Amino acid sequence: MSLDQITYKIIGCAMAVHRTLGSGFQEIIYQRCLAIELEKTGLGFEREKEQSIFYHGIQVGSRRADFIVEKDIVVELKALQALEDIHFVQTKNYLVAYGLPLGLLINFGGASLQYKKIFPRP
Repeated sequence: MSLDQITYKIIGCAMAVHRTLGSGFQEIIYQRCLAIELEKTGLGFEREKEQSIFYHGIQVGSRRADFIVEKDIVVELKALQALEDIHFVQTKNYLVAYGLPLGLLINFGGASLQYKKIFPRP
């Protein structure tokens, strides 16, 4: 399955969650519901996968991505009224840390679902 096909399915799952719940819940609620929807589609995913962060070869911390789908796509969820530049940068940083080709930033906090494909820095 291509990255575009996987992304299309993920967005469809997110739309189903947003259509059912609307906005106003905490991010963790959307994360749990999205996991249910992803499971229904048969997409493989890991939730809250931890990744070590290194600086000059020294581990300085770790971060957990909300989802890694089909071992190729970082899915970062938000439940905010509006996305800000820092959220896009954060998702790009996860792509670099995880070494993955594509990220999907999804915001459940608005009246309409917001989503944006993110690509790693060159």
